[in-house]
Amino acid sequence: MSRSSLLRCASGSLLLAASSFFASTHAADAVQEVRLYALDCGRIQVKDMGMFSDTGEYNGKSGVLSDPCFVIRHPKGVLVWDTGLGDKLAETKGGIDIPVGHMQVDVTLLDQLKAIGLTPADVSYLSFSHTHFDHTGNANEFPGATWILSKAEIAWAESKPGAFVNIDTFGDYKTAKTQMIDGDYDVFGDGSVMILKTPGHTPGHQSLELKLKKSGVVILSGDLFHQRDNYRFRRVPPFNVERADTLASIDRVNTILKNTKGRLVVQHDANDFKSLPKFPKYLD
Repeated sequence: MSRSSLLRCASGSLLLAASSFFASTHAADAVQEVRLYALDCGRIQVKDMGMFSDTGEYNGKSGVLSDPCFVIRHPKGVLVWDTGLGDKLAETKGGIDIPVGHMQVDVTLLDQLKAIGLTPADVSYLSFSHTHFDHTGNANEFPGATWILSKAEIAWAESKPGAFVNIDTFGDYKTAKTQMIDGDYDVFGDGSVMILKTPGHTPGHQSLELKLKKSGVVILSGDLFHQRDNYRFRRVPPFNVERADTLASIDRVNTILKNTKGRLVVQHDANDFKSLPKFPKYLD
């Protein structure tokens, strides 16, 4: 065999070996069961928590709201649920003051994705509990994902409902691939990751129900509840768009939790967030 033939054979063998290596690495990275990762996407210090109950229990009291993002890994793909305050805020060390208090982001969503071997291009689906700015801050980082959106929520957001909605933070929905929904939605088609219709806070508000192999049913609240006591005592913020719808959604989620012996995660409750496995650990 000539020297050039030997080189061609050697190069071919190296390419085949490299292909096999990367294929096996990709296969090793695939998950076999559903996993829930809780990412720190900021926090909000609130001077007066009175805005979170229309019956006065929080009036004059200060508090801190966690602002997590969630990554759900499934054998068929990756869902990002809620996208926090926005990575740009991390550029301002110590955060910024706002009329109701202070907002801060210490670590970016994109850096946290890297820590579990993901890039925005690996995200199959993106969805929000609702379109308030503290849930949509990084949405435009995922233009290649399929955006699962509530028809009622988008119609409301497009009506310019006020300061809590900044449509620019999720403006890429206009060009992204979308799945528009008006009720419950089975994300991966096997019942393990269900978007639940829970209107009241906003017209198209949604919560997320997960069925995990070890941990059982877990429901991520979105802003159906802002604090654990809002769940315990059925407290409704005065700025919700519809009080009756909020209470009906609370009843629905409470019944699901009782029927499934499920676990509720109140997304903005700092203690609920801390009770989840510390990233990059996960619930499964």
